[in-house]
Amino acid sequence: MPKLTETFARKVPQTKTGTDKHWDSEIKGLVLFVGKRSKTWYFQKDVGGQTKRVLIGRFPVISAQAARRTAMGLALEMGRGAGKMAQIGAPTLDAALERYLARPRLRSEAHKRSLRQQFELHLKEWLQLPLDEISKKMVTEKHRSLGDRPSTANHTLKYFRTVWNHARRVYDLPESPTLAVEWYDERPNDQIIDDLKEWSNSIEALLNPIHRVFYELLLFTGLRKSEAFTLEWENIYEDRIHLPITKNGRSFDLPILQVHHEILAPVRGLSRKWVFPSPKSATGYITNPARIAWSPHAHRRTFATVAMEAGILEEIVGRLGAPVVPDV
Repeated sequence: MPKLTETFARKVPQTKTGTDKHWDSEIKGLVLFVGKRSKTWYFQKDVGGQTKRVLIGRFPVISAQAARRTAMGLALEMGRGAGKMAQIGAPTLDAALERYLARPRLRSEAHKRSLRQQFELHLKEWLQLPLDEISKKMVTEKHRSLGDRPSTANHTLKYFRTVWNHARRVYDLPESPTLAVEWYDERPNDQIIDDLKEWSNSIEALLNPIHRVFYELLLFTGLRKSEAFTLEWENIYEDRIHLPITKNGRSFDLPILQVHHEILAPVRGLSRKWVFPSPKSATGYITNPARIAWSPHAHRRTFATVAMEAGILEEIVGRLGAPVVPDV
C-alpha cells in the first residue's frame, strides 16, 4: 500500500472502467477512490461490527495533507465509541472546516481558498482545538481583537459560525458561541472612479502590463476580482466571456464587444491557459496586482456608466447586475 501523498494523488491515473481503491499505508482507514472522472477521499472503519464510511471530499479540492488531518481526527473520534458520530467527541475546527469545504455546492474554488486562508490567518490558534472547547469568551475576545477592521472581524466570526452550524448536523454540539458577539456596524464603501483621466494616468504608470490590462478589463466588464483572476482563454469567445461559476455558484455568459478584445490584446499569447498569468504565483495566475487608488470593486461600481459610454447596451449592463452610478 502506498502513502497517499499529494504527488501520488495527482499522478495516479484515472480508471477506464470501474473504481480503484488506494489505501494509505500509515493512516488506517484513509482511502482514495479513483474513477473515470474523479478522485475522492474517504475514511472507512469497522465500528461495532458495522462498516462506517465517511466522505472527506474530492481531490484536488481537498489536498492530501487536509485529507490526512481529517482522517486522523475521524480515527480518534471513532475510537472513542461506536454508534452515530453525534454520540462521540466534537471534531477539531480544522476537521470541521475541511468537511464544510468539501460540500459540492460551496460556491467557487476561489471562495473555498479564500475561506481557508481567512481561518489560517485569523483563527490559526483554534484549528487544532475541538469545537466544544472554543468558548463564548474566546469568540468575543477574538472579535474584539479584530475590531480595527470591523468587516474582517464580522466576516471571520460569521464564517466560523457557519462551519460550527454545519458540524452540528452530525455532532452533538450546543448553539454557536458567536451568540455572545455584538456585531460591528458596517457602512458600505460606495467609492467610484470619479476622475477617469486620473485613473488612466495611474494605469499607465503601472510597470506590469498584465496589471494594466487587469484593471482595464474590470472597468469595462464589471467582473469581480476573483472572476478576473481565474479567467481562462478557453472561456473567451468572439461574442462573450463564459464564467463557469460565479460568486453565487451559477454560470454566466457576459456579452462582449470589439473594445474588450482590444483591451485583452496585450496579454494574448502570454499563457495557454490563464488570461492574467503569474509565474511567481502557486496558482499560476495573478492574485495580488499592484495597488492603485481605486479598489477592484470600485471598478465594478463604475462599470455601468463607462460601459454605456463605450456603446455597450443598457440591457447588457443590466444583465450583469452592476449598479448604475452618477456620470463621471
